[in-house]
Amino acid sequence: MVDYVKGDLDTVEYTPSGADVSAGDVVVLGGVDAKKCSVGVAMKDIADGVTAEGAVAVKGVFAFAKVSGAVILAGQSVNWDSSASAVDDNAHTTGAGDVGQFGKAMEDAGNGITTIMVDISEPGTYDAA
Repeated sequence: MVDYVKGDLDTVEYTPSGADVSAGDVVVLGGVDAKKCSVGVAMKDIADGVTAEGAVAVKGVFAFAKVSGAVILAGQSVNWDSSASAVDDNAHTTGAGDVGQFGKAMEDAGNGITTIMVDISEPGTYDAA
């Protein structure tokens, strides 16, 4: 689960396809292989289906789970590791469902640290491999 920390929020309306989305879940918007996409955060529970819409934040600072061994410095872009459901450093080799070099770390987070604040305003690159 990802928690809102601070900053102006921009949201888009999102309709899930295939599964419900819970508040705080990461949602990849516009994911097409090797194309820019946004990493968003669901602001409320959204039921699956064409008639269900809910707000997903695409701007703001959020506290994300972080891969424990990753070393990330403030100001660096980060990767979304979908298999770990966590942020990893930008040296991480992306795989299927990951988003490379999105957002910006708002603090240093070294080895053993398991959360990090990230400004999600910058899009990343989706890996459909």
